[in-house]
Amino acid sequence: MSTDVSADTAVIKALKRIRTPQKQRNREFWLLLFAVLIAGSALTLVQLGALGTVDPAILAIGGGLAVLAFALHIVLRVVASDADPFVVPIATLLTGLGIAMIYRIDIAKSFTGWDAYSTKQLAWTGISLAGAIAVVILLRNYRVLFRYTYIFGFVGIVFLLLPFVPGLRIPDANAAVWVSLGGAFAFQPGEIAKICLAIFFAGYLVRTRESLTSVGTRFLGMTWPRMRELGPVLVVWLISLGIIVLQRDLGTGTLIFGMFVAMLYVATGKTSWVVIGLGLVAAGVALATQILSYVRGRFINWLFLFDPNQVDPERAGYQPMQGLFGLAHGGMLGTGWGQGRPWVTPLAHSDYIITSLGEEIGLIGLFAILCLYMVFVSRGVRIGLAGQDDFGKLLAIGFSFTIALQVFIMVGGVTRLIPLTGLTTPFLAAGGSSLVANWLIVALLLRISDGVRRQPRVVIG
Repeated sequence: MSTDVSADTAVIKALKRIRTPQKQRNREFWLLLFAVLIAGSALTLVQLGALGTVDPAILAIGGGLAVLAFALHIVLRVVASDADPFVVPIATLLTGLGIAMIYRIDIAKSFTGWDAYSTKQLAWTGISLAGAIAVVILLRNYRVLFRYTYIFGFVGIVFLLLPFVPGLRIPDANAAVWVSLGGAFAFQPGEIAKICLAIFFAGYLVRTRESLTSVGTRFLGMTWPRMRELGPVLVVWLISLGIIVLQRDLGTGTLIFGMFVAMLYVATGKTSWVVIGLGLVAAGVALATQILSYVRGRFINWLFLFDPNQVDPERAGYQPMQGLFGLAHGGMLGTGWGQGRPWVTPLAHSDYIITSLGEEIGLIGLFAILCLYMVFVSRGVRIGLAGQDDFGKLLAIGFSFTIALQVFIMVGGVTRLIPLTGLTTPFLAAGGSSLVANWLIVALLLRISDGVRRQPRVVIG
């Protein structure tokens, strides 16, 4: 009798799901349409401002990418109807604005065809959206990742070590973070490594959370861990220092350690871990500043940028100065798409794309972009906090904090809030490996949010 009742209930629920309009997906559709229209308008305004005419070819390619974005939307309707409706539109809009800005710089430098950064960015955007669609379709249950916790940790370390493999490293790169396959294909393995390590950190902390929270010494109002529990933190800290020293990559080392400390705090709820993490960061920075000339140089540029006795304005100080001058030139409202001079700043399409955007769309436009990031991160945190599964909670919050920390490091670096590091601004900056990694994070957040909403709620009382 109970079996029949359960079967009838399951059938009724299935029929309700079919008959009930997918409100989440309908909301996503209209937001995605708005994002595509804004991105298309940005491309059109760039052409009108810089060329005085409209080239339909670039708009047709952008339309093709819009088709892929809507393809992801359709896939979500079929296989993940309860996924968060804000994540895809925000990522699409940020990617579209980045392409428009990169295309604007290509016009100024007369880059066309495959030599244009915007052409490569369009190709990588297509690959990224295809990868996101594949992950959403193939990864039906994100909890499967928990089984392979240590495998993901091993793969993440291997990716970080790839630049040291003979024949793979690009010899003339400033930092040992790029690898090249046959000279025709280059990517940053650290971008994929951060995803693998986030999965590893989430799985590891779920397995060891009880020992990390239940023991320790009470001091200054906080419970401090024993040396046995402190060991993993020191290992991750040493790995981060190794990245900074051996790869000359201050940004990735800081990002990985910051992500681990944030996830550790969420897993344990102990403030002492944050204090320990900040202390280790301060110690690492002090050590790196003393023994590494390039780290010391970045701190000198940060503190004494406009002192000609400390920083040469024609060499080390040229890029950050031009970036600040570009922001000042844009003012509150900006010069308008295609009307500024963002190409004057070196690497205006990648490291300094924030100042390029600030010059042409102004401080108000830049604040709007930062608000998009804020909403994206808040939705990711909301996805994590809404779930009853500890692994999904840690993974969603870890990914969200990674995006937030990366934006803070880049925006703070180009505006002299903090020393500049070698990261990319998520979704905006030119770079295929970064774009692919960020869209894979989008796909994983979608899968986690769909799984969270489908979890049965425990009602008490």
